[in-house]
This record gives sequence, C-alpha cells and structure tokens, in this order.
Amino acid sequence: MRDNGRVTSATRQPETPAATTPPRLIATDLDGTLLRDDKSVSPRTIAALAAAEEAGIEVFFVTGRPARWMDVVSDHVHGHGLAICGNGAAVVDLHGGPGAHRFVKVRELARKNALDAVRLLREAAPGTVYAVEQTFGFNQEPDYPKLHMEVADILAPAEDLLSPDSHTAGEPVLKILAYHPELDPDAFLTLARLAIGGRANVTRSSPSALLEISGPGVSKASTLALCCAERGISHEEVIAFGDMPNDVEMLTWAGRSYAMGNAHPDVVAAASGRTVANNDDGVAVVIEQLLDERR
Repeated sequence: MRDNGRVTSATRQPETPAATTPPRLIATDLDGTLLRDDKSVSPRTIAALAAAEEAGIEVFFVTGRPARWMDVVSDHVHGHGLAICGNGAAVVDLHGGPGAHRFVKVRELARKNALDAVRLLREAAPGTVYAVEQTFGFNQEPDYPKLHMEVADILAPAEDLLSPDSHTAGEPVLKILAYHPELDPDAFLTLARLAIGGRANVTRSSPSALLEISGPGVSKASTLALCCAERGISHEEVIAFGDMPNDVEMLTWAGRSYAMGNAHPDVVAAASGRTVANNDDGVAVVIEQLLDERR
C-alpha cells in the first residue's frame, strides 16, 4: 500500500506545481504524512511548521484520529492549535494540552443514517463488525478486533450502541468503523460506497479492510473548506498533504497538494504534486522549499 521504492533521497526536491497564489494555510494529514512510522514528529518537521507560522502561514492538522489521540502533536502546536479530527467530523482546539481538548465544531453522524449504514453493509458484506466513535466515548461489538490504542467503554451489537434509547444517545456520533476480516481493503471500500449510497460518507485510512463512515457530506475537505471560509481563505491559498483515500477530497480541493512518497495510488492521482515519504520528512521538504522561494 505504501511503496517508497521510487523515492531515492530525503533531500530530493518534490514534484511541484507552478506557484501562483501565495499560500495562507497548510493542511496536513498526520499518520503516514506528517508523522513518521514510529508516530513521532521529527525535529526537522517541527522546525518547518514553526517557520511556516512565523512567516504568517497558518497550519491545520487534518486527521482521521479522534481528539483524544491528538497527544502525539499536542506538544508541537505552536500557533497551530486547531485540528480537524475524525475525517472532518470535529474541529478541536488543542491549546488546552493533552486531555483538555475543546470541541469547536461537531458534524455528527445521525443515528438513523448510522443504523441504515450498518444494516446495508451487513447485507452487502456478511461478517462485517463495527465500532462507534463518539465525541468522548468509544464502543464496539464483541467481535470487533483490537485495532486501536484503547479499550472500548461498552461491548454490544452496533444496533444497540446506535439505538436512540442507548444511554450514550446524548453524545454525538462522529463516525462508525466497519471492519471485515477477509475482504480486500479497496474492494471493501467500493462495495460499501455502493451499498450505503448518500446516507453517509465512506472512506478509509488503514492498510487493512477498515472503513470509516461519517455523516453525508462530511469529509476532511468539506470541514477544511468551512474553516477556511471563516478565515477568508480561498482554496487557492491552501497547500495540502496526504497519503490515503481519506485525503483524496482534501487534496483535490486545495489549490496545491502533495501526495507522500508512500501514498496510495488514488492519492497520487488526486494530488497536484508529489513529495518524498513520511519517514523522509516529505512535508518539511515542501515547506522548506516554499519558504526559500519567498525569501
């Protein structure tokens, strides 16, 4: 899924589109993009982000991670304290530090839509198991594998977890996770999109057959567009980075975009440029070149 074979050097210049509009905002994915495979942020990347903000370019982290998994970058926010989490389902202020993140905006998945998605996908792909991601809680079916960094609060069938009568009904659902133990990841994504249709947005960011299902029209791109509109920033003034299918819409929307050297083929096709792999600090490489051109 992440082939780095074509990337020969961490210092090789990225394939870049012609610069036209000066950038005002950098939107970067985390896993497989800004973060190295060991989930660290390299000193070079930290310095590049700080230099971008010092030059007046705002930075947004845009990730499929929930807010409670943002500790990995909380120590490096500098001025860039806002993050788009859950593939666009939430905008979170990171300035409070680990464990004190504040939700600025929530774009929830309606429980009826979630129940419809579960039903339709069960019919289309028997053997699918589910987890439910909420603003503060994580619940799952008993057969859902241990794929994440935490223990579920509740074990129950998805239909019970999503019921309007559930005792978690007062907490917004950000997305549901659907896992299949046998299907090819891309085939599972295509099947799910056909089965669910417009009832929800379906994407994936994992190398396994794990899908992320959000509200209709909710994506990294649509929430980033809302945040940019609030700041008077046009899409031409945005540079975006990503590596997996959940980044495709964002990379297509941004005025300039870069697929990482380790990116999924769909991401390479969607981006207007390409940089080196995440382990080679591909985001920092582009930022450094951008700032050099401005001097």
